[in-house]
Amino acid sequence: MPTQNLILFARRAFTLARTEIAALAAFAVIALCAATFADLAEDSREADDQGFDLAVLHALHPYADDPARPLGPPWAGIVAADITSLGSTALLVLFALMAVGLLLMLQKRLSALLLVVGLAGGLALSEGLKAVFERARPPVEFQSVHTLNASFPSGHALLSAVFYLSLGVMLTRAFPRRRLKAYVMGMAIVMTLLVGLSRIYLGAHWATDVFAGWSVGAAWAMALWLVSYAVARRQRRHHAVLQDQAAPEARDEVSAPA
Repeated sequence: MPTQNLILFARRAFTLARTEIAALAAFAVIALCAATFADLAEDSREADDQGFDLAVLHALHPYADDPARPLGPPWAGIVAADITSLGSTALLVLFALMAVGLLLMLQKRLSALLLVVGLAGGLALSEGLKAVFERARPPVEFQSVHTLNASFPSGHALLSAVFYLSLGVMLTRAFPRRRLKAYVMGMAIVMTLLVGLSRIYLGAHWATDVFAGWSVGAAWAMALWLVSYAVARRQRRHHAVLQDQAAPEARDEVSAPA
């Protein structure tokens, strides 16, 4: 009997893993990001354990006569400043308003709500964690852009991860081909990476600040996706119209001639 129960349990576990592979992968990402952030947070509290951060900072700012000038041609700093603005709160809120308006017109209310909750929650996480850790920024003479609050974690990295990854996941639902889905998610990841790397390059953050921001942002984006996934499954189980689709009467109104 114990052997039969073990076999039955193994079969059920295999079936669950096969049908819920996406959800299990999301939980794995969240767990990995949480562990990464915890490790980085512990290191950030130790003032003597900044060897890696200092090495990266000095490698990217090698000019003794002008520490604020990053490595490379003069135009590289200008490009990096333009890229870093794509992770600013003002621009992300503007992008979110445009995206939410489009989603509402397409009657994808759940996606619109999650995008708003995601960005608002990401902002709260960023400001809350900064207040908790209160880590000092890199020395002012190395900073190529103006900075305001604490350094850990990077708000630009965190918010860009939340916004671009969440938006990428939502857009993949609009494309049936895997190639297009992969392209959209690839571009979302590239945008997230570019914003974070620009913060390191411009001396606005320590490298570990950005890694921590990516970890929190990716975990929060995955949590939002799990909520969307759970809602969709529940509605399918109850044969309800998905909140991200127009109700039959609404579709009739759209298709009806004026």
